[in-house]
Amino acid sequence: MKITEQQALTKEQQPQVINLWNKEYPDTLSYQTEEQFNDYLKGLKELEHQLLTDEQGTLQGWAITFEREGATWFAIILDSQLHGKGLGSRLLDKLKLKHKVLNGWVIDHDQAVKPDGSLYRSPLGFYLKNDFELLPGTRLELDKISAVKIVWQRH
Repeated sequence: MKITEQQALTKEQQPQVINLWNKEYPDTLSYQTEEQFNDYLKGLKELEHQLLTDEQGTLQGWAITFEREGATWFAIILDSQLHGKGLGSRLLDKLKLKHKVLNGWVIDHDQAVKPDGSLYRSPLGFYLKNDFELLPGTRLELDKISAVKIVWQRH
């Protein structure tokens, strides 16, 4: 597996990212069109992509960092078939090399449903293992998502 960094997705990579997003994230967060996904990306400042690809060049994971209100935020998706193999940690380590602080939202319950009908497993334990701090008093409660804020800081 190889991780590459780039400022923008190519036309070939974008549908792969959307497919991964829609396969792994809860159904309420899915994108129906590339235009919707483009609008999401256009709303992010200082966007950087980390792409995890296999030997055939197929996208297996995606991480982004972006600026929001003067802070660095991130999102990460890894094909669930690869969970537990250290690849998500490798993606996070790439982000940590470039940034002193990473902010994120994480779903902290197992009630969300993925588009295939299976339950979305909260990745909170993964982030805690990777030195993120849970901020239980800071929550995002929207129709689409219920999540808690997590932060990683370089010591």
